[in-house]
Amino acid sequence: MGKINTIALKEAAGLIQDGDCIAFSGFTIWRRPVALCYELVRQGKKNLHLFEVQGGFHSEVLIGAGCVKMWEGSWMGQELLGKTGVNLSRKQCEGQIIVDDYSHGHAVARIQAGAIGVPFFPTALAMGTDILNPKYDGFARAGQRDGSDPYVAREKYKIVRDPFYDMGELLLMPAINPKVALVYAPLVGSEGTVRVLAQTYNDADVIKAAETVIVICEEIVPDEYLRRDPTQNLATGYEIDYVVKCPWAAHPTGSQYYYDTDADFLRNFNAATRTQEQFDQWADEWIFGVDSQEEYLQKLGAKRMELLRASQLLGYSTSVKRGTR
Repeated sequence: MGKINTIALKEAAGLIQDGDCIAFSGFTIWRRPVALCYELVRQGKKNLHLFEVQGGFHSEVLIGAGCVKMWEGSWMGQELLGKTGVNLSRKQCEGQIIVDDYSHGHAVARIQAGAIGVPFFPTALAMGTDILNPKYDGFARAGQRDGSDPYVAREKYKIVRDPFYDMGELLLMPAINPKVALVYAPLVGSEGTVRVLAQTYNDADVIKAAETVIVICEEIVPDEYLRRDPTQNLATGYEIDYVVKCPWAAHPTGSQYYYDTDADFLRNFNAATRTQEQFDQWADEWIFGVDSQEEYLQKLGAKRMELLRASQLLGYSTSVKRGTR
C-alpha cells in the first residue's frame, strides 16, 4: 500500500475550500477534530455546509466564527455540559444560517446510503412527525433545493409504497456524499490503517461516504502492529487521503485512553458565547490568540492536561471529579 500522505495542520485546513460540504467523526463530546476546526477559523473559511448526525463543540466553533452557511443534522449540543448549541440557535434565530433538521435515524440513513453508494435509504422512522412537514424544510424555504448544489438533494425525502410486500408507506432518504470528512482517531498506522479505542459511532460511514478523508491523530504507529488485530480497526489506508499528527487534537472533547473530555472548558464555552460579542472575545483568546496547536497546549497548561490524562488501563482519567451521590 505504501506510506501515508502526512501533512501539517495548516496544510490540511488549506485543503478545505469555501463552500465545501463537510462531515465529522465522533459523537457529541468525544473524538472531534477540534484542532482542524480551529485552523479553519484562523484561515477564514466561509460558506461551509456541515452535515452531521449530531453536532457539538467543533461545529459550534465554526458556526460562531461565521464559517458556516448551512447546517443539517439531528441535534446540536454537548450532553449534560450544554444541551443546546447556543451559537447555532442564535444564528438560526437571526437568519444568519440555514438549518435543516432530521431525526437521528434519518441522518444515519443518509450517511449510510452515501457510504454504500446507493442514491437513497428506505426507512419508516419518524413518519407522522413535523420533521417531515414541508413547511419546516429549511433548505427548501431558502431556495437551496433547485438542483444547483450537488450536495443538496432536490427533495428532503420521498414517500413511496412498498412494492414488494405491501407493508405500507416508506420514506426514501437521499444519500449524502460530503466533499470532505474531517476525522479524529488516536492511532493511524504507517500505511494508513485507522484505529479508535472505544465506540466507533458513524465514523466508518463518514469515511466511506466522503470524497476526501483527512485524519488527525495522536500517534502514527507501525501498520503491522495494527494489522495483528484487524477486527479492532476502523478503516484501511485505501480509504484515507491525508493524515495529520497532532497530539491533543480533540481537546476539549475527549479521546478514550488518551484524555478525558474537558467538562469545565465546555461549560465555560457555553456560558461565554451566548452573544456574538462574547463569542468573538472567546475566539480572540483561544483561537486567534494562539498560532498553533503547540501554543494552544501551552495556554491550556501542563497541570490541566495531566488532570485530563486517561489511565491506560481504564481508558478514562482517574483524577477528574465526576460528581457525588
